[in-house]
Amino acid sequence: MKIWAVANQKGGVGKTTTAITVASLLAKKGEKTLLVDMDPHGSLSTWLGFDPDELTDSIYNFFQAVSNNTPIDPGPVVRDTPVANLSLMPASTALATLDRQLAIRKGTGLVMVKALREVRERFDFVLIDCPPVLGILMINALAACQKLLLPVQTEFLAQKGLERMVKTLNMVQRSGQQPLPRIIIPTMYDRRTRASNEAWKALREEYPEDVWDSAIPVDTRFRDASKAGLPLSVLYPKARGVIAYEKLLNDLLAQEEPPVEMQAMAS
Repeated sequence: MKIWAVANQKGGVGKTTTAITVASLLAKKGEKTLLVDMDPHGSLSTWLGFDPDELTDSIYNFFQAVSNNTPIDPGPVVRDTPVANLSLMPASTALATLDRQLAIRKGTGLVMVKALREVRERFDFVLIDCPPVLGILMINALAACQKLLLPVQTEFLAQKGLERMVKTLNMVQRSGQQPLPRIIIPTMYDRRTRASNEAWKALREEYPEDVWDSAIPVDTRFRDASKAGLPLSVLYPKARGVIAYEKLLNDLLAQEEPPVEMQAMAS
């Protein structure tokens, strides 16, 4: 099971859009895919038709279990979605209280590692939508994932948010530990504007090893998809935003696979 986290310490950069679109495209390929909403705002859960204010079972259950010294049971939390092969662990607004409740409790940074271990036979891919702040939830996502997807809007203030995210990664990285593989994804790119082009150029210059070689364009149909409660890849499969995310996913999958020469050597 491959686990990718979608993170940035600035909101409004396309984090949730990236998570749901990449996950839906994986599901379309026949991969059993799980979305995990770790943002107390619950935008991802809301997109797929779940109300974070009304849910009785959410990933908050897992943290309650650790607090009460009871086993973690993902069964009631994993929900079907309208998309074949795509499931969801939704968020609830109660997640916003975790830092106050559990900040000093030992083992709270590995709750999601334990929870996802319980479903590793059921899913091929997991996409975690992270909150925009450093706390127990983001620490859990970073501990559980194997790759980081960092969407960054192609504008100046979003780049400042990326700088904070990179500092956070450096801060939480333990000494001697291998850094998490990451890819910076330029989003909301409008090639007609000078600001967007300059921001994309600056990203490539500052993070030459990490920036994806393409960009996700501005596409207002993502809003239509969220209102319809479906991924854009289902609602408008030929939308330019979907085509861009298909390229991103193909590039991500290519990174996951060893070169042909290595496969031949291993066989």
